[in-house]
Parts: sequence; structure tokens; C-alpha cells
Amino acid sequence: MNFAGELMALPEEVVPLNDPESGLTGIIVLHSTRLGPAAGGCRLWNYSSATKAAEDAMRLARGMTFKNALAGLPLGGGKAVIRQPDRPFDRDALFRAFGRAIETLDGRYLTAEDVGTTVGDMEIIAHQTRHVAGRKPKPGLPGGDPSPWTARGVFEAMQVAVELHLGASLAGLTVGVQGLGNVGFALCELLHEAGAKLMVAELNSAVAARAAVRFGAHVLTSEALIDARIDVLAPCALGGTIDFVAVGRLRARVICGAANNQLFHDDIGRVLADRGILYAPDYLVNAGGIINVAGEHFGWAQTTVSDGVAAIGPRLREVLGRANDSGLLPLQAAEAVALSRIEAVRGRHVLAA
Repeated sequence: MNFAGELMALPEEVVPLNDPESGLTGIIVLHSTRLGPAAGGCRLWNYSSATKAAEDAMRLARGMTFKNALAGLPLGGGKAVIRQPDRPFDRDALFRAFGRAIETLDGRYLTAEDVGTTVGDMEIIAHQTRHVAGRKPKPGLPGGDPSPWTARGVFEAMQVAVELHLGASLAGLTVGVQGLGNVGFALCELLHEAGAKLMVAELNSAVAARAAVRFGAHVLTSEALIDARIDVLAPCALGGTIDFVAVGRLRARVICGAANNQLFHDDIGRVLADRGILYAPDYLVNAGGIINVAGEHFGWAQTTVSDGVAAIGPRLREVLGRANDSGLLPLQAAEAVALSRIEAVRGRHVLAA
């Protein structure tokens, strides 16, 4: 098997999570540690089965390998998913148990926030292991909720995407933001300041109403947002929203959002290209949060993190240029760049500071 095939294959390590006393069940997937510790957030979600949780963890961990490589970070790719207990549970006890599981991996996995987890949860984990980021920030240093940095990176990328594909700036364009969690709402702030018109979809009616008042956003359902006359679609909720049905209905000409695994299947990338729709690879544009996590973990200056997030836009420009020159889809070009960076340091393991 060649190097690319090897990296696309099974992950390096899979660690089941099972602590009956706390109710912890789930999985940690270490997809690759070629560039350093496998880094990726911890997701707490109501999975219908252990199989669904494992499938999600596998996809997310693989995406983190490419995300961290593209961002030039000394980190491999990993992910943890925890199944939301179906009975009342002690949240602190659950995350203490999760922290103990991380500690047994001897630094091979670094966790942080993801969907369903918070800074407070990371503080609980930190009682059991030092291999955790996204904790309360110290003055002048990276840390805290990485969501604003994720939003900033998506915003930087979106400016490049609309310039290259639409020949326009964000001012006056209509952007549909799907999901108003911490990242989605922060992205709306940036888009509103840039003069974009907003359409939003959010299940929490109170949050949707707040966006309507604060940004003058027009509130739709997720289904209606797919059909809406918008210039840019920003998926910022869970993955897989761009499926084979949605791709035929989509009226946006650019997709650039924070969600992981936005395409239900990689083949959808070709359908999008055939329809003249630019897809900005998700793991490239949503790397702002993990850049902040890396800065916290390795003790970088805040300016280093800021510069790294600002580089997401130019990186997208580079990848789209490579795609155009080589006839590749943007996702294929992004993977090629990531693979070349991983292969350049093959066999060298960068230890966490």
C-alpha cells in the first residue's frame, strides 16, 4: 500500500470508553500521530447506537488529521465522542472518567471542546490529565472557548471564496448560516459587521429570534435555507447536510462553513463543481479553533495564534489555485497538500511540549 492509501486506511488506535459508574460510554479514535499527538475535540451527543458513535468518531478523526496538517500544526488527528447517557448523570463524574481514560494514553491524544462540551468540562478533565486544552485562558495567552477562532477562520476563508468565485466582497451578499451554536452565532457577528445580509436556520427559537433582532436576519428552516436564493451557504451545525437531494436544490454558489464533514459523500464534490458551486473544504476553513488549541497546548503567544488563523484565507487561495491548475476538485487539492505535508515528515514524531 502506498503512503496515501496507508493514511486513508484504518486509524492507528481505537480506544473504547466504558465506565459504568459514571455512565461514560463512547470511543477515542487516534487516526494519525505522524505529525504529533492526535488532537481533536470531545463531542457529547445523543447517538442512537454505539455503531453510529464509532462511525462519527472515525470520520471526524480522519478529518482532524488533514485539518491539522493543512494548518501546519505539529499535531496528528484524533477525536473523542461520548454518548449522552439516557438517564440522569453526574456531568463532573463523567468527565473525570473521560480524563482518566485520556491519561492512560500517555500524551498520544489531546482533547478540547466540540459539540456538546464546554470550557467547564475541560476544567474537570484537567483534574485527571494535562492533555487537554480549551481551558480558561490566562491573560495574554491562547485558551478558552475556541469557537470565536473557528468563526474567524471561516470568515477569512469566505472572503477569499467569494472574491475568487463571485468577483465580489461580502458586503451586500446574502449568506445563509445553518446552525447558530457558538461558532455560527460568532460568524453571524462578523458577517453582519462586513455588511452581509443574513438568513439563518436554528432549532432553538430563542437563539434564532436573537439573531433576527441583532442582525436583521431572516429566519428559515434548514430545508428552506437550502432552497433559498442566497449567495453563500455556511453549514455550521452537524455534518452531512449536503446530500444527494440537497445538492440538486441548492441555489447558493459558494459553500463555506464551520461544520465538519459537510458533504454526505465525497462524490457530491463533483456534482457541486458540475453545477458551478464552489465548495471550500471544511477542514481547511474551520481550522481556527484547533490553531487556538495548539497555541494553548504548546504555549505560543496570542499573536502567533492570530497570525495562524489569518493565514486560513491565503491557504484557501493556494488550494483553490492548485485545484484550478491541476483540474482537481477543491477537496482533492486540499487532501493533496495535506498528504504532502504529512509525507514530508514521515517517520518523525513531534512530541508535545
